[in-house]
Amino acid sequence: MKEPDDQDTDGGKSDRSKDDGKQSQGSSKSASRSVTEKEDTALEDTTDETFTEGEESYLAGDDSHEEPLERSSSQDDYVQSTGESQYVETSVPATEEAEEEVKKKIPDIFFYDYMELVSMPFVTPNLNIPLDLLTLVHSFGYDCRKRANLQLLDSNTVMYIAGNQLILLNLKTKEQSYLRSSSNRGIGVIGVHPDQTYFTVAEKGIFPKIIIYEYPSLRPYRILQDGTELSYAYVDFNSSGNLLASVGGNPDYTLTIWNWKEEQPILRTKAFSQEVFKVTFNPDNEEQLTTCGSGHIKFWEMALTFTGLKLQGSLGRFGKTVTTDIEGYMELPHRKVLSGSEWGNMLVWEGGLIKAELCRAEKKSCHQGPINQIMLDEGEVITAGSDGWVRIWDFETIDTADTTDDTGLLEIEPINELQVDKNVKLFSMIKMNETGNNFWLAQDASGAIWKLDLSFSNITQDPECLFSFHSGAIEAVAVSPHTYLMATTALDCSVRIYDFASKTPLAQMKFKQGGTALTWVPQLVSYTGAQIVAGFEDGVVRILELYDPKRLTIFAGRKKISEADIHLKQVFKPHTAPITALAYERDGEILATGSKDKTVFFFDVEKDYKPVGYITTPGPVCQLMWSSVSHPDSTLLIMCENGYVLEAPFPTIKEEEEDHDVVSYEITDMRIKCFHFSSVKSKILRLIEIEKRKKQKELKEQEKELRKKQLEAQMEADEGKEFQMEEEGEEEEDEPLPEIFIPSTPCQILCGFYSEPGKFWVSLFGIETEPIPEDIEDPKAYSIENARRKREHDKLMEEVEEIKAGKREQLKALRNEFCKLLEMNEELPKHMQFKRTDFGIDSKIRAEIHRKTAYKIQQVEKELAWEKEKHQLGLMKLQHRFRDSLESDTIVVHAIQSDHKISSYRLVKPSQYSKSKRPSQSDRRPSKLERFEKEGAGRKDSLRDTGRSVGMPEEPIIEKGKKFRPKTLSEIMVDNQIEKARKLKLKAERAQLKIQQRKKEWEELYKSKPDDDYEDPKYVQAIKEAQLCMGDFNLKTAPDYKIPEHMRINAAKKEEELEHLDTLTHSKKSHMNKCILSLRDLKMAVVEEIQCLVQELKNIQLTLPISKHVPIPQIPQIHPEEIPEKRFQYDEETLLAFRRQQMKSEDEKAPHVEQVGSSGLGGGFLRLSSGKDGDLTARDSLSRSSKACTFSLDTPKFTKFEKAEPTDVELEIMKRDEIKHLYTQQYLISRIKELIVTFDAELRLLRHQKLKLDTQMKLSDLHHVTLFQEMLLLKNFEKQENILQERVNLLDEEQQDLQWRINETLKEMEEKKHEIAKLQDQEKALYTGFQAALGENNKFASFLMKVLKKKIKRVKKKEVKGDGDGDEESDDSSEEESSLESGEDESGSEEDVFDDSACPENCDVGLFELALRLREKRLDIEEALVEEKKITDNLKKEYDALSKKVKVVATNLDAAEEALEAYQREKQQRLNELLVVIPLKLHQMEHVVFGELPSDLSGTLVFSNHSLGRLQERIVQLHEENSRQQKLNKEYRERRKKLIREKREMAKAINKMEETVRQLMISKFGRVIDLEALQTLSVSTTLEELKIKKLRKELLNAKEMKMWEEKIAQVQWELMTKTKEHTRKLHQMNDLCTEKTKLDSQLNTLQNQQGNAFQGPRKADIVAREKVTDLIQAQAQRIVALKEEIVLLRKKGGLILPPIQPPLESQMKPESL
Repeated sequence: MKEPDDQDTDGGKSDRSKDDGKQSQGSSKSASRSVTEKEDTALEDTTDETFTEGEESYLAGDDSHEEPLERSSSQDDYVQSTGESQYVETSVPATEEAEEEVKKKIPDIFFYDYMELVSMPFVTPNLNIPLDLLTLVHSFGYDCRKRANLQLLDSNTVMYIAGNQLILLNLKTKEQSYLRSSSNRGIGVIGVHPDQTYFTVAEKGIFPKIIIYEYPSLRPYRILQDGTELSYAYVDFNSSGNLLASVGGNPDYTLTIWNWKEEQPILRTKAFSQEVFKVTFNPDNEEQLTTCGSGHIKFWEMALTFTGLKLQGSLGRFGKTVTTDIEGYMELPHRKVLSGSEWGNMLVWEGGLIKAELCRAEKKSCHQGPINQIMLDEGEVITAGSDGWVRIWDFETIDTADTTDDTGLLEIEPINELQVDKNVKLFSMIKMNETGNNFWLAQDASGAIWKLDLSFSNITQDPECLFSFHSGAIEAVAVSPHTYLMATTALDCSVRIYDFASKTPLAQMKFKQGGTALTWVPQLVSYTGAQIVAGFEDGVVRILELYDPKRLTIFAGRKKISEADIHLKQVFKPHTAPITALAYERDGEILATGSKDKTVFFFDVEKDYKPVGYITTPGPVCQLMWSSVSHPDSTLLIMCENGYVLEAPFPTIKEEEEDHDVVSYEITDMRIKCFHFSSVKSKILRLIEIEKRKKQKELKEQEKELRKKQLEAQMEADEGKEFQMEEEGEEEEDEPLPEIFIPSTPCQILCGFYSEPGKFWVSLFGIETEPIPEDIEDPKAYSIENARRKREHDKLMEEVEEIKAGKREQLKALRNEFCKLLEMNEELPKHMQFKRTDFGIDSKIRAEIHRKTAYKIQQVEKELAWEKEKHQLGLMKLQHRFRDSLESDTIVVHAIQSDHKISSYRLVKPSQYSKSKRPSQSDRRPSKLERFEKEGAGRKDSLRDTGRSVGMPEEPIIEKGKKFRPKTLSEIMVDNQIEKARKLKLKAERAQLKIQQRKKEWEELYKSKPDDDYEDPKYVQAIKEAQLCMGDFNLKTAPDYKIPEHMRINAAKKEEELEHLDTLTHSKKSHMNKCILSLRDLKMAVVEEIQCLVQELKNIQLTLPISKHVPIPQIPQIHPEEIPEKRFQYDEETLLAFRRQQMKSEDEKAPHVEQVGSSGLGGGFLRLSSGKDGDLTARDSLSRSSKACTFSLDTPKFTKFEKAEPTDVELEIMKRDEIKHLYTQQYLISRIKELIVTFDAELRLLRHQKLKLDTQMKLSDLHHVTLFQEMLLLKNFEKQENILQERVNLLDEEQQDLQWRINETLKEMEEKKHEIAKLQDQEKALYTGFQAALGENNKFASFLMKVLKKKIKRVKKKEVKGDGDGDEESDDSSEEESSLESGEDESGSEEDVFDDSACPENCDVGLFELALRLREKRLDIEEALVEEKKITDNLKKEYDALSKKVKVVATNLDAAEEALEAYQREKQQRLNELLVVIPLKLHQMEHVVFGELPSDLSGTLVFSNHSLGRLQERIVQLHEENSRQQKLNKEYRERRKKLIREKREMAKAINKMEETVRQLMISKFGRVIDLEALQTLSVSTTLEELKIKKLRKELLNAKEMKMWEEKIAQVQWELMTKTKEHTRKLHQMNDLCTEKTKLDSQLNTLQNQQGNAFQGPRKADIVAREKVTDLIQAQAQRIVALKEEIVLLRKKGGLILPPIQPPLESQMKPESL
C-alpha cells in the first residue's frame, strides 16, 4: 500500500480525452458500430476459443455493441500531491456544451424497451429448441457479501442482487419478481431514488451501463453509459434526487457525477488509485461528496472556478493513527465526517485530519471488528459492525468530541446496544417505513436478512431472521430422486434442504468445515429416500438423514413440512483434502469418494460403510461415474482435472480381515485402465514438414544427378566447387525439424459419462495451443549483446563455482582425514597422545581466521540489525497480544497404559479493573478534627515529656551538694517536716483514690442500670426479623411485589457479583491447574526413572542368555501437548531446521515439470509424515537418562585371549550371578509396572475430580451468563434510576436538614423556657431575700416594698461609652431624669406621701439603699424576661414555618419514593423476563400431575434440597418457638411482679438508712457534713513548704548576722556621738511641737463654736457605728466557735473538722449590696 500522499493522481488530460472520444462515439451510432465491429474482429483474431471460469464468448450476432476498453498513457502517470486539495477533471468542454445545446432534451415520458435491453438466451442455428425452454421460477440465492445489497422500495418490497438477476421481494406475500442483467456478466450495485419512484441498476461488463428503472412499472427510464471500464462499485442519489454519483471498480476507479435525467455526465475524475468502496452526497450540502475505500477516505467539493465547474478532492490524512480501510462513514454538520475503522473505533474527521478517535471505556473498541455502516436517525448515531452488534450513540457527544491528551482517544459509552445473534456479520441496514415503529432490515454477510427493533423499550421485539441463504458460492446440488426436495452445500459450512415445489426452505445444519460435494442416497440403500451424503473440505464424509422421513415421501409441494430437521447418522474421514465427488454403485453396494488428494476410496454400504480400500490417481479427482445397468460389468469412470481418465473395476471385498489387522487400505492389485488426452497438433505439423522435405530432397537428388552427368568431364578441374556445393547441400539438410510441443498444463476435464459399453464422452475446458511469446515490457531488459555478455559471465561464474566446489571437496577430504587422525590419537595411551595444540601448524593463521570470522559475523550482525529489531518487535507484540495475557496454557497429560487423559484450563490473567477495590472505612483519610485531636494530644504529651526532662537535672545537682555538707539541727528538722508532710499527703491521696474508686464503681453500677424503656438488643433484633419474615410475602414475579431496601440491586453490585464469581472460578481452575502441573511433573519423573530402569535392564540382559530375556517395557512418551512451553524454546539447531524447512517449502513452490509414471500412483492416502514429529522433551529426558545411566554403559575393553574351559568354581559363580541378574530383572520389570500403574491411578483420580469441577464450571458459566445479562439490563436502567435516586436523596437530605433545624429550634425554645423560669426564680428569690432582710414588724416595710416594686423608665445603655467623668455625669443626669419622670408619672396624692428620692426618717438607710439596688436588679430581670419572651415567640413562628415545609417535603419525598419503587418494580419485572438456565434431572422434578410432568411449568418454583428442608424444618421450629415463648412470657410476668415488690422494699430500707446516718451526723458533729471532704482533709502543702523555706532562710540569715554584728561594733561609737548632737536638737523640736499643739487646740475651739447649728448625729457616723457593731458580733460568734473547737481538740480521739468558714460578706455588710 502506498502512502496517502502518493495515492492521489491527476488524470485530467486522459479523462478529458477519453470523455471527448466517448461523447463523439455516443453521438454517432454508425461510427461506434463500425469501431466496435473492427475491435471485435481484432479480439476474435487474438483470442482463443477457450475461456476461463466466469467468462463468455462474444458472438457475431450480439446486439450489445460494447464500448472497447480505452486507456490513455497519461492515466498511468502519477502526480505528486502539493496541497490538501487537487484540481481534477473539469466539466464538459465548450464544444460539447454547444453540441448539448443543439441536442433535444429527452422527454420525461420516454421509456426504453426492456426486452431489447435484457440479455436473452441463444440457440445454435438449425435447432428447434425454444428460447423459453428454461424459465426462472424461484430464487433461493442472495449475494450477501455485496455492498448495499438490500434496498427498500416501499413498506412491503425490498430488492437485492442474486447473480444476473435483480430480485424484488414482497415481505408479506413472499412473492418474487425478477429483472435480468443486460450485460449478462452480473450486476455491480443498486440504489434507490430518495422519492422511491426510481431505482438504479449498475452492471458489470465492458463499459457497463447504469439503467434507471421506474417504480412500480419496472420500465427502463434512463441509461447512463461510459461511466467506468469494467464494473461499478457504488451509486448514490443526492437528497433532491436530480444528481447521481457513481464510482467504478478496478482498474479505473472513476468518479462520475451524472445529470441522470438527461443521461449526461457533469463531472468526471479518478477517485483514487486503489479500490473505492463507497461514494455519497452530503445531505446538508449537495456540493460536497465523500468517498472511502482501501486505506483512504477522500472529501470532495464541486467548486466553480474560472475554467468551469470542477471537483476538488482532499485526501484524509491519518497522521499518528494507523492507516485503515474504511467501510462506513457519515457526514456531520460543519464539514465533519464520522468514519469507522478496521479495529472497530470511530474516527472524527475535520479539515482532512483526524480530530478524535472514539473508543469505549478502558480503551475498548466500539466494535470488535470493522464498522460497516454509520447512520443518523432521530438525533442518534447508529453503528453496525461485523461483530453482529448494533450500538446507539449520543450525537451531541460525537459532534463535540475533542481529545485532551496525546493518545487522541476519547472514551464514550453507547446509549443502547443490541446483539443480533452469534456468528452474524452486519453489512448494511435500512429503516422500514412503519409509523409508530422503529423497525430496520439488516443485511447479514453470513447469509441472512434480519428484522431489528431498535426502539429499546419494554415491548421491544427480539431480532427476527426473515430469510436465510448460503453466504457464498454453492459448491454442490443434489435433487431427491422421488420427491420435490433439493439439497445444497457451500463453503459457509452449512447443508440446506429446500422444497422447490412449495418454494420454501425446510431445514439446515451447520458444521465446522465447508461442504464441497453432495449426493442423494439411492432408494436401494435407504428405502425412505431421506438420506444425503455430503463431502467436506477437510476430507470428512457425513451421512445425514431428515428427521421425519415418512412425510417426505408425500408430494412436498402439497403440504408445508414444518417439522423436518436434519441429524447426523454417520461420519468418517477417508481423505486429507477436499472431497470433490461422491457416487453410489448401480446396485447400491459400494460408495466411492474422490478427493483432491489424488485418491478414490471405496466403502461397503451393506456393512455400515466399512472401508474396502483406496486407489491413487495421477491427478485431483473431479468426477466419478459408475456404469449403468446396460453395461455387463460394474465399472467406475474416474475423471481427473489434469486430463487423465481412469476406469476402475468393481473392487473385491475381503470379509475375513478385521480393521485392526489391516496395515494399509491401499488396493495395489486392481487393474485400472488409464486414458490421457494430449495435443497432436505439433505431431501432425511435424509429419507434414517431414513429407514436404522428403519431396524436396527427391527433387534435389534428381537435379544433382543431372548436374553430375553434365560435369563428369570437368570433374578434375571443378573438384573444389563440387565439394563446396556438396557442403552447401549438407548444410541445407541439417535444418532442424519443427519441435513436438506438448503443453505443460493439459486441458481440464469438465465432465464425462458413459454412452454405451466400452465408450464414454468427455467434455474438455478449452483447446491446447502453442504458447504465445511473451512481450518485452521491461525497459531495462538486456539487449542482444548484453544478453550474450551476461551468458558469458554466467558461464564464467559457473566455472568458478565448479572450482570452488572442487576446493570444498578437497577441504572436506582433508577435514575427514584430520578427524581420523584425532580419533587415532585418542585411541593411543595417554602418555603417547599428542596435545590438541600440537596439531596447529601456525597459530597466526588460526588467529587471522578467527579475526576474519569475527569481523564477518560483526558485519552480518550490522546488516541484519534492522531485521533483528523488526522481528524482535514483532515477537514482543505477539507475546504481548497472545502470551502475556495468559496465566496458564492448556496442558494435556496422557495416561501411560490407557487412553485416559486430562487437560488443564486455559486461564487468562485477571483484568485490572477486578483488582481495584473501593477504599474501606479503615483506609479513609482522617478528618481535620481527628487530625487536630491527634496532634493536640501528641503536643500535650510532648510538652509533658519536655517539662519532665527539663526539671530532671535540678535534683541530681542538689543531691550532689548535700553529699559534701554536714547536716545541722535545722536541716534535720526540715527533713522531718518534709517526711511528715509526705506521709500525710500519701494518706490523703490513698483516701482520695479509694473515694474515686468507689465513685467509679457507683458510676459503673448506675451505667449498667437499664433505663425504664430499655429493651434487650437480642429481643429487638428478633422482633425486627420477625417483622421482616411475618406476613404474606409475594414472589418477585408478582405485579405488586415491593423490593426491600437491602435487596435492591444495581449495576455496580452486579459487577461485584460477577467479579466474585470470576475470582472464585479462577481460583478453582488455578488450583486444578496446579494439580495437573504436579501430575505432569510426576510423569516426567516417572519417565526418567523408567528410562534409567530400562537402561539398567538392558545392561543386565547383556549378561543373560537370550532364552531368559524378558520383553523390555516400552518407555512412555512425553507428548508435545504435555509441555506446551517447549514450543517457545529454541536453540541454534531448531533455527537451522526451521531454515531448512523454509528453504524446502520455497523450492517446492518453484515451477517444475510434472512427471506421471507408475511410481506416481503409489503415493496419496494415509501417507505417513516423515521428519521430526518426535518431542524435544522426550529427547531431552532421554539424554538426561542416558547421562544418568552412563555408569552401566562404560564396560571395560578386554584384550582378546584364547578361550578356555571354565572351572567348577567359575561355573558356580556364573550360576550365582545369573540367579542374581534374573531376580534383578524381575524386580526392575515389577518396579516399572508399579510406577506406571501408580501414575495411571493418580491420573484417573484427578480426572474424576476434574470432571466434577467441569460440571461446576459449566454451571458457573451459566450463572455468569445470567449475571451478565442482568448487568446489561441494569445498566440500561441505571441512568433513570440514578436520577430518581438522586431526587429521593435530595429530598431526604432536605427533610433531615429541616428536621434538624426543627430540633434545634425546639432545643432553643426549651433553653429559653429554662432561662425564663430561671429569671422568674431569680425574681422570686429577690423578693424573698428582701423580705428576709426587712425582718418582722418593720414599720417601713410597705414603703420599701413600694420602692422595690416601683416602675420607672430607664434609658437604654449606650453601646459606646465615653471616657472619665463625662460618662459618670451623663449617668447621674440620666438617673435624675428617670427619677423625675417616675415621680411625675405617679398620682398627685402619692407625690406628697411617697417619695423615693430620699430615705425617710428613722428608716434604715441600708435597707433603703438595698431596695434601690434590688429594684435595679428587678428591672434588669424584667427586661431580660421581655427579651426572652420575644425570642421565644420568634422561635415558635420559625418552628411553625419549618413544620409546614417539612410536610411539603415529606409529601414530595413520598411521591419520589413511590416513583422510585415503581421503577424498581419495572426493573424487577424486566429481570424476571430473563431466562435462567437450571439443569435438572427427572428425579428432581417433584411437581407432577397424575404421575406426569405438567405441560405448563410457569407456576413452578425451583428450590435446592437444602432450602426445601430448611423451610420444612422451620415450620416445626416456629411451632416449638411459639409454645416456648408463651412459657417465657408467663415466667417473665411473674418475675416482673416480684422485682417491683422487691424494689419498693429496697427503697424503704434505703430511706430508713439515710435518716439514721443523718441523725448520727447531727449527734456527733452537730450538723450534716461531707464525709468525703472529712476523709480527704490533710496538712496544707503550701504551709509546709513555707515552713521549710523559713527554716532554710534562718540558716542564711544567721550567717549574715555574724557579719553585720562586727560592722555594728565598729560604728557604735560614731552612733553615740551623733546621738548627743541630736539630743539637743530634739529638745528644741519638742518645744516647738508643744507650742504648735496649743495653737491647734485654740483653733479647734473657735471652729466648734461656729458649727453649733449643725450639731447632732451624722449619717456617716451612724453607718460606721453599725458596721463596727456587726463586726463585733461576728467576732464574738467566731470566738465562741473557736472555743468549742478547742474543747473538741482537747478531748482524746477528737476529730479535726474542716476550718470554719467566716460569715458571708452579704451577712456582714448588707448595705454593700
